[in-house]
This record gives sequence, structure tokens and C-alpha cells, in this order.
Amino acid sequence: MKTIIKLYVPLLLSGLVLASGCTKDFEKINTDPQSVGQAEYNPNYLLSTAQLNYTGSIDFAYETWRGNLIYASTMMQGLSSVISYWAGDKYMLNEGYTAAYWEKAYPDQVKYAADLVEFTKAKPEYNNVYQMGRIWKALIFQRLTDLYGDIPYSEAGKGYYTGNLYPKYDSQQSIYTDLLKEVDEATSALNASGDAVTGDLVYAGDIAKWKRFGYSLMLRMAMRLTKADATLAQTYINKAVGKTMIGDSDNAFFKHDAGGGRPTQNRNAQVLLGDGGQENFYTRWSSTFINYLKTNADPRLSKVAVTKLYLTDGTKTQNPNYISTAAVQKGMPNGKDLSGIAGRDVRQDPSYTDFTDYSSPHPGMLKREGNTFILTYAETELLWAEAAQRYGIGGSAATHYNAGVTAAMTYLSQYDAAMTVNPTDAANYLTAHPYVPANGLDMIAMQYWAHTITMLDFYESWSNWRRTGVPALVPVVYPNTNTGGSIPRRFPYPLAEGVSNAANYKAASGAVPGGDKLVGKVWWDK
Repeated sequence: MKTIIKLYVPLLLSGLVLASGCTKDFEKINTDPQSVGQAEYNPNYLLSTAQLNYTGSIDFAYETWRGNLIYASTMMQGLSSVISYWAGDKYMLNEGYTAAYWEKAYPDQVKYAADLVEFTKAKPEYNNVYQMGRIWKALIFQRLTDLYGDIPYSEAGKGYYTGNLYPKYDSQQSIYTDLLKEVDEATSALNASGDAVTGDLVYAGDIAKWKRFGYSLMLRMAMRLTKADATLAQTYINKAVGKTMIGDSDNAFFKHDAGGGRPTQNRNAQVLLGDGGQENFYTRWSSTFINYLKTNADPRLSKVAVTKLYLTDGTKTQNPNYISTAAVQKGMPNGKDLSGIAGRDVRQDPSYTDFTDYSSPHPGMLKREGNTFILTYAETELLWAEAAQRYGIGGSAATHYNAGVTAAMTYLSQYDAAMTVNPTDAANYLTAHPYVPANGLDMIAMQYWAHTITMLDFYESWSNWRRTGVPALVPVVYPNTNTGGSIPRRFPYPLAEGVSNAANYKAASGAVPGGDKLVGKVWWDK
């Protein structure tokens, strides 16, 4: 035993010395010099990802196809489709489609924006990217709550930080109150002398433009509450006076990349070019939209609409000799199909001559490298016109209206130079259609509807229509709709929530005014 101990002790001591030496440099030795830890991570990448994903899922425009196009575009009679699975055109409930935005927004948008905010808060060296993250997060949540109503908000996207995997549903009223506060604080805190933001794919880190974007977003949020909480609305409208976008150059849009495949290409373009079906041939501008432009001799008509773009449903090759002449443009009626049944088949409609005679969106709007418009100067000026007309805030309603209508025409060049509207034509239009205060609110809402349709932001068209009731859209007549023939007012909650977040889902679902269905209403929809 003594011999063993005599041998063991020196070995033990040498092992301790060796262990001590290893422990001293343990972290250095065991750290991969090629890896990136929290200390080295650049949060600008999170901003880039959140911005890209707001334009639609990289999973083949999953929710853009279902939410923005199949549902919102046809319910608002911007587009019309005779494709059987375009459920929104006939007010049918496809629970997988109405759930699509929720299913993609939380993991693809909220997660990155929430992570950006959590990672950068209380870090002065990242002040500007932190504030941009707060603004972008608010942008994301406004659309989510507008589509569904009460949603997980205050506890959403924080599972990694809090361990809470079952976030509560916040009331839409409390969500809007916080969104307005967040955007106001974040926009005010942006600092042109602070950190340079390198991951901004919208404004390239331009702080002045971000400030105008933030206040314009705040104005849009506040105006959503005109019938739900006019006092809160006016409080934040007043905060935005003189601080919003000043021209088309301030428009917030995301320019896509055609070379990156589906992850980077324009989402609306992927669908409307027929990548996943025959949308290129069987989805057209709605007769409601085209007739509005045509009746008013609107110079946008020959810029956004063309006939003969596709000459047969057997090819997806565009006809280079398409026709953009305003006089021949013709929209397709909503609520039609190819069933062969009288009164339903579009080929038996009085408007039908040949399918190629129905108007398609101009090819400049459908470029894979084209822009997704997020918020525009035209929207902002039309909202100012309403604020002036409704509350007497922000200047002259007529002045803002004229600026908004003009910009809603001139901005089209940001799609493609071929879509440029001559400023003289815009001025002549306003001379022929002057602002009339007596029916100013209706005029403003009509222009907002038309503009957001040309933006292909049908989510926004639907939200503002629900708030204002303008235009007075005539519901389609089609058998066995899920709404009793009325235009849907919200998306039902995803059924999967009943499994993954059961208790919170059950409480929220039971509290929806009008029921958790297409005809239920969100809080601000009065």
C-alpha cells in the first residue's frame, strides 16, 4: 500500500498541475475562432431578415398567395379569379388559407423582430438599430392584429428569453395603445449621430427617412382608431404633424432580387406570374376597380392594366405586344367560375368576349426583382386629408388630398419607367375632379382604396375599407358562402392554436364580437 501511495501522490500532483494549466486557457482552447458568439454577433442581420420576411414568406410566398391575394385582393374587388381554390372571391372559408398569415408571421417575422429588440435594448452602441427594430416590430403587429383581432403580443416572440411557450392574447385595444407608444418613443429616439445601421434594406440606414417613416406609420395607426377611440387617435395624429413623409422619395419599399430564387424574389410576382398554378391567366383585375378608373378617366388605367398579356392558358410566356390603351381595358367580374352553370360561369357573363380581353396587371408590376411597397407618401397625404377633414388637424384637407392623389399616380414609376404618369395628367385629373368637402371623406377613402390596390397591398385595402365602409362594394352572389353573402370582416384564429395554446385560444375565440369566423369583427371595426 505504501508503495502505491508513494507512486500515486506524485502522479496526482502532476495531474493537478496539468489540469491547472489546462483550466487557465480552457475557454481560449475550446473556442472555435471561426464561430460567432453573442459578443461578436451583428444584430443588423436580424433587421434585414425581418424586413425581407415582412414582404412574404420565403416558402413560395405562402401567406402572400393565400392571405393577400386569394382573400384580401378579391374581397376588396381589386382582383378577380375564376380559379376554384381562390376562396376569398366567393366568401368561402378555407381554414388553412385564413390561418396562413398567422402561421408564417409569428415564426418568420415576429421572431426576428422580437429577437432584434431584446438583443439590442439597453445597449447604447446599437441604439438606432434597436429603435428601427421597435418600429418594424410594430409594423408587423399592426397587420397581424388588423387581420385577426386580439392576438399574442406582449409575450409573443420571447420564448427564448422568458421560457413562456404559451403567450396570452392581448386585447386589440391594448395592442394599439402600446403600438402607438412604441412607434412614438422609438422614432423620437433615432439619432443621426448615433450608430450606423448597415442591415437596413429599405432606407439604407437613412435616419431622416426612418423618422418620417415612423411618424407616417404612427399616423396610419392612429387613423385606424377614428371610430374606436377618437381621443387617442387625435393625440397621436397631433404628434405627427409636420414630421411625416414629404415626397415619393420617402416611400418605404423593399427591392427584391431575381437571382436569389424564391427566397429573394417578389412574392406577389411569383404568384401572379403563375409559378404555382394558372394565376397568370385566370386571375385578372376586377371590373369594380377597372370601372372606377375608366369612369373617371383616371390616367393610372393605361399604366396599371393591359390586355392580351397571355394569349393562351397553355403558356406562361408574356405577349410582348400586350395592349395598354385605356379604352380597351376591361375588368373581370368577381364571384364567377368556369363551372358551365348559368349565372356563375364567367363565359356567360355579358362582359365576356374572350378571356384575353380581360385586363391583367401591367408586367412592370410583376417583376421578380420588383418592389414590394410597405408605406407610401400617397397613403400618408390621404390620411392627412382625412385628419384635416375629420378633426381639423394638420392643415388643409384639399391640399393634402391633391398631394395624395398626385403621388398615388406619380409613384407608379417606382414599379417601372413604362408606368410613369405625367404630372400634367395628374394635375388635369384633379382639375376635373376637385376636392369637395361635403363628401370629402368618401373621396379620400375611394382614393385610398384605389391606391392601395395599385400597391398590391390588399391587406391595407381591406383594413381601411372595414374602418370607413368606402367604397360601397356590392357583395358577390354565389351559392353556399360562409358569410351569408356578406363581405368577410376578419380571419378566424388558426385551429392549431386550439392545440398549441389551448387555454388562451379558447378565451380569445369566445370573445370575438360576432364570433370567431369570417363575419366576426375586430375591436376597431365599428
